[in-house]
Amino acid sequence: MATQLTQDQPAQIDEQKVVAFVHQALGELGATLNAALVVIGDQLGLYAAMAGAGPITAAELAERTGTSERYVREWLNAQAAGGYVTYEPDGERYTLPAEHAMVLADEASPWFMPGAFQLMTASAGDHAQIAEAFRSGAGVGWHEHSHGVFEGCERFFRPGYAAHLCTEWIPALEGVEAKLRDGGRVADVGCGHGASTILMAQTYPDATVTGFDYHDGSIAVARERARAAGVADRVTFEVAPASTYPGGGYDLVTTFDCLHDMGDPVGAARHVRSTLADGGTWMIVEPFANDRTEDNLNPIGRIYYAASTLLCTPASLSQEVGLALGAQAGETRLRDVVTAGGLTHFRRAAETPFNLVFEARA
Repeated sequence: MATQLTQDQPAQIDEQKVVAFVHQALGELGATLNAALVVIGDQLGLYAAMAGAGPITAAELAERTGTSERYVREWLNAQAAGGYVTYEPDGERYTLPAEHAMVLADEASPWFMPGAFQLMTASAGDHAQIAEAFRSGAGVGWHEHSHGVFEGCERFFRPGYAAHLCTEWIPALEGVEAKLRDGGRVADVGCGHGASTILMAQTYPDATVTGFDYHDGSIAVARERARAAGVADRVTFEVAPASTYPGGGYDLVTTFDCLHDMGDPVGAARHVRSTLADGGTWMIVEPFANDRTEDNLNPIGRIYYAASTLLCTPASLSQEVGLALGAQAGETRLRDVVTAGGLTHFRRAAETPFNLVFEARA
């Protein structure tokens, strides 16, 4: 039966479609709230305490984690309603399945995701200033976000780098791995907290690796991480933007998931070219995207477009030029940027469901 319509509505409304969309929206409301609960579970060690523990009561979990049983019980029920844990009515016990523990409790797992939840909830918390940017057209710099964005970003990307960077991506570059094993020089541009930089230093101990980022707070954390990892003797970090980072003669320059965030990626490409050694390579890792918008309208594209709205596009618009490629730029636009910067060789070297990996040379 059709409902009473306003002047701006179409003549007929399919109420079944309305109801179906309401159910979809309700699911999204639960997912939105659960994102915060995942962050809480990660921060308080609730998932870690459940991993491998078998069926456990709320009181037992609270005791193991030094938390309040009443809060934990409500959290567990929300987790059970969302299918994150299972619930046994007899004995009121909850279990974190081993497969779910790999996603929620094991930071060494390539499927670990709480960092992504931390990044996304922190980004969503900045929605007021992004809404104002919608009105003004101004940008919002990366440095203007909360610490949860910086830390969550590292924890989001680190599992993928650990799984692929030195086992698949660098070996896919022509002649690069041999140079690094023989003591090559690496510039990791836009390094953030240094997860990729430190991983390369650990894997190629004879290489000299320098991480650059314009955000001084991230560089300070990266230096601490290098000391904790025992590689501070062969990896250094400096505060510098992509367009003017110092040095030259680099056998490998890397940019991980950051070229699209830059205000002037063509200028950055031009500078990368000027700092490469003869035969040097630029490895560009970017979010997976197809060239056409309609081919990115899927769950992964949805995440990247949303993150790009809250983080990537505002970051680029806050800088000179403000090209605002966005996180779903796609291979063709990225190729155009790189070749406009003076590099003539550009090819897709590797990919995952989440990343595209390109090799560029002068």
